[in-house]
Amino acid sequence: MSKLGLFAGFIFCSNLFISLPLKSASALAAWALTSNGSLKLRTSSGAKLDAFYQSSTTDKGDRVWIDFTGELSRPRTIKGNGSVKEIRLGKPSKGKTRLVIEFLPSVELEPSKLQLIGISTNTWELELIGLESNSFRPIEEGNILRNSIKRTYEKIKPQDLDISSLPDVPYGKYKVVIDPGHGGSDPGAVGINGLRETDIVLEVSKSVSDFLTNKGVKTILTRNHERTLDLQPRVAKANNSKADIFVSIHANATRGKRKEVNGLETYYYSGYKGYSLAKNIQKQILIVSPQSPDRGVRRSRFYVIRKTSMPAALVEIGFVTGTYDADLLRQKVYRDKMSFAIARGILNYLKISK
Repeated sequence: MSKLGLFAGFIFCSNLFISLPLKSASALAAWALTSNGSLKLRTSSGAKLDAFYQSSTTDKGDRVWIDFTGELSRPRTIKGNGSVKEIRLGKPSKGKTRLVIEFLPSVELEPSKLQLIGISTNTWELELIGLESNSFRPIEEGNILRNSIKRTYEKIKPQDLDISSLPDVPYGKYKVVIDPGHGGSDPGAVGINGLRETDIVLEVSKSVSDFLTNKGVKTILTRNHERTLDLQPRVAKANNSKADIFVSIHANATRGKRKEVNGLETYYYSGYKGYSLAKNIQKQILIVSPQSPDRGVRRSRFYVIRKTSMPAALVEIGFVTGTYDADLLRQKVYRDKMSFAIARGILNYLKISK
């Protein structure tokens, strides 16, 4: 069965593009299936994961499995309890590890809502939506918390951002709307030590505009200073401008301000062009922040990308509530590199969309 078929409805958000040598030990260090229906994983730092879902068949219940780099030394099957039939750890191929969770036929997961989320460079979480809480006793191997909080906090070194290294597009041909999220009476997310989303994204958006302008792209900012601006006027400005693309720039936050949650993600609403724009931006921001968890390219119904008439993307450049991301977002050099990366992603998209 093909990966695409197994992938049905499963949103995969965990590609950090760092692999282990073929004969290395398994990247999976510990796992826990909690009674509230959450699968927690601890891996080697920067491990690459592939996640799959398969619906029940006549003789098997719904299954979720995750492949890890590195070879498992001891394949085994763990008997489940309650709604969990069994958990299998094996070697699907040389140099790989697979963790399979099989449920009873009575369990009906909601595959469109399954998301494997990178919490840090070595911890992951998957909420098994559709699995009834407390329908089984917790099952686990290893210590999930061990070394999961420690991480190396980057100090970004200043470097020249060479405009000439950005992709070339025909001068004056394209028009791009850049939308700094929130503003004025709406500061957006407020994170660690008062770090405000509106301050970060306005500066980054202006820098993205400057980089694009230097490459001959016409740019329009929905706001260029600290002011209140509702969603509808942002969309109207974009649609009236007949721009080629629309990019909204935001910083993220978690409910409850969970400091361990960090990472980068980019959203689109519909269509291949919207997806391609988001994918190009996500690829570039990960390059400038390689230790950040990749939370993926994801589809969403955010108003500004749903109501705009051109290909649109909304990029989240880090969590102001996350210890790791907040430390980076405070650094101007990092913000400049993020702006440069977003501009590169936009230019790459414009080159292939002509």
